[in-house]
Amino acid sequence: MTTLRERALRLLAKSEQSREGLARKLARHGSEEDIHLLLESLQQSGLLSDERYAEGFIAARTSRYGAARIRQALRGRGVDDDVINAHLIPDAATEYATARALWVRKFGTPPADAREYARQVRFLASRGFSGEVIRKILKEHSEYGES
Repeated sequence: MTTLRERALRLLAKSEQSREGLARKLARHGSEEDIHLLLESLQQSGLLSDERYAEGFIAARTSRYGAARIRQALRGRGVDDDVINAHLIPDAATEYATARALWVRKFGTPPADAREYARQVRFLASRGFSGEVIRKILKEHSEYGES
């Protein structure tokens, strides 16, 4: 029979976890109090860190998603806004370059009509890029960006 601590360490060995994410995964294996005490212990020993989790999460996704999408995903995983703000530093040039590279890979050609323009906007918006970045990219390549 596996102890709660062994289970937590096995999960942490596989990948970084947020505190809330690890608590959710352990919820059916122990009492709320036991889990809370274990998480405190893991944080004190440095084995569990929302800061480290956020850094890795951001690094793994900045080439595919915009800051808004990454921020939303981290919030959904229970990472505190202060931690997110400390590690997710919006850089307009990087965000533009990422969005443009995605647009080129996905579409590569300017939208032929308003319907295609809207589809490309939705795609980039769903990836978490700001309206300003989206307009800038599509305005470069389309007559429909003026609407």
